[in-house]
Amino acid sequence: METLTSAGHSLYFESNLEALKILLESNKYSKVFILADEHTSEICLPVFQSLMDDFSDFDLIETSAGEENKNIDFCIGIWKTLLDFEADRKSLMINLGGGVITDMGGFIASTYKRGIDFINVPTTLLSQVDASVGGKTGIDIDNVKNMVGTFTLPQMVFIETEFLKTLPQRELLSGFAEMIKHGLIYDKAYYEKLKTTDYLTPSADDIYRSVEIKNEVVTIDPQEKNLRKILNFGHTIGHAVEGYSLTNDENPLTHGEAIAIGFICEAALSIKNSGLTKEELKDISDYILSLYPKYNIKKESFDTLLELTKSDKKNEDGNILFSLLETTGKCTFNCRVSTADILSSLDYYNSL
Repeated sequence: METLTSAGHSLYFESNLEALKILLESNKYSKVFILADEHTSEICLPVFQSLMDDFSDFDLIETSAGEENKNIDFCIGIWKTLLDFEADRKSLMINLGGGVITDMGGFIASTYKRGIDFINVPTTLLSQVDASVGGKTGIDIDNVKNMVGTFTLPQMVFIETEFLKTLPQRELLSGFAEMIKHGLIYDKAYYEKLKTTDYLTPSADDIYRSVEIKNEVVTIDPQEKNLRKILNFGHTIGHAVEGYSLTNDENPLTHGEAIAIGFICEAALSIKNSGLTKEELKDISDYILSLYPKYNIKKESFDTLLELTKSDKKNEDGNILFSLLETTGKCTFNCRVSTADILSSLDYYNSL
């Protein structure tokens, strides 16, 4: 078992939830709620209970699965459910699920009666290496990602690879994209190692390294004023493509598939705007396309995608700001990029 400390709370790896057992045995909380979607309640809750020695003294709140449900309407329903169950400020919410559950559950807990404690037990690779770490909570508004939220830290985060055995290949590949990002922005050696890794069986050490990288960045800049912005590499265009796909595609892109597109586009932007070499761009493009299916970014979607990039949270004073690569393993931020360059990066992706 290994532990990381992040801004006063602990992240436990392969701990079999021992710290959570101790916490609940202390009888600190008046009520315990588990928030899960219909998939995690069926597939992951039994794993959770087995790790917790058949713990059953909780109320389950179940919501619908999918990014499209990470909105204020579902939050209102869950707040009302908490009221119906007479949840008070000494209640605890355990968010058992992927990024949607940890993002939305954290937001609900941080705002219910001005805040109750919550714990994240991420069950997807994506949420283990990204969403569960760093204290960001949030929901989407009109398909703009995470437009309403808080910076609120969980009491604890538990990362157990046992949950990864429940995932389909597509979800593992989605989470692997965030691991690739951590290498691209912060650790070239880690990126090169991932290129030889089977995304279906990421090691506990690789997951630990990804969380360690994110934790180092978040600890330096918890409120995303400066350095933490590098974690958004690939996400300005990636989130725009993801939002567009969510409303226009019968089988929408996963988060990882969308930001993988963003990696290529924003690496292309990095040549002119931050010094990445053409050789590095080719390497990144080739590697991403070897893993992620090619997506057709339709010309008629370009204007909509531009509008979505203008809604990005990093933007300031009407300028679209990007986090871009100076070289593989090193990222800069607050890069102003022209509309023409953004369109050219979309064309570049389509040309591959």
